[in-house]
Amino acid sequence: MTNKIAIVDYGMGNLHSVANAIVAVGGEPVLVDTPEALAGYEQLILPGVGAFGDAARRLESSGLGQALTEQVNAGKPVMGICLGMQLMCKTSEEGGVHHGLGWFDAHVRLFPASLKVKVPHIGWNNLEFTRPHGVLTDLSGSPDVYFVHSYRVECDDPLDVLAWSDYGQPFAAMIAHDNVCGLQFHPEKSQRVGLAMLKNFVEGRVC
Repeated sequence: MTNKIAIVDYGMGNLHSVANAIVAVGGEPVLVDTPEALAGYEQLILPGVGAFGDAARRLESSGLGQALTEQVNAGKPVMGICLGMQLMCKTSEEGGVHHGLGWFDAHVRLFPASLKVKVPHIGWNNLEFTRPHGVLTDLSGSPDVYFVHSYRVECDDPLDVLAWSDYGQPFAAMIAHDNVCGLQFHPEKSQRVGLAMLKNFVEGRVC
């Protein structure tokens, strides 16, 4: 039986490329744009491309943000991708201070100029995993994945960091606790490694 995966459609994000990747790993993606519909799915993906503030406002005004939090509290697995991972944090400083969903004690901040690196960070960088996790099943070593971002997540609790990458200095490339995980990179653009993570998620390997 194919697992139906809800992809949250709040008007921002690379929905179709994520949906195509879910199909490629054996899942059935469904775009969901109402709070009521989220309850009908056992696994949820929060994608996103664009500005944090705009995204946070859309989640709040649509009721999707509150509905997502209710699903997380009910124990449903949720994966955040790129901006979706950042929205799981408490705040972002992108274009002012904006409040996120607050599932992680973490804050989204611009790569500092003192690092003397080009922003946005675009390209392939390797991951250093911090611990075993269901999404990382059958992955090992320091695999490369594809990033496109100007802001990074800084966790108050370092135990929330599932994988580090390095761009001028180490930054959180993956975060996870309980039934929630976030990927700063784009798994749908990360070839074998990214598809393996999505396959693990689709098959229920989350915690």
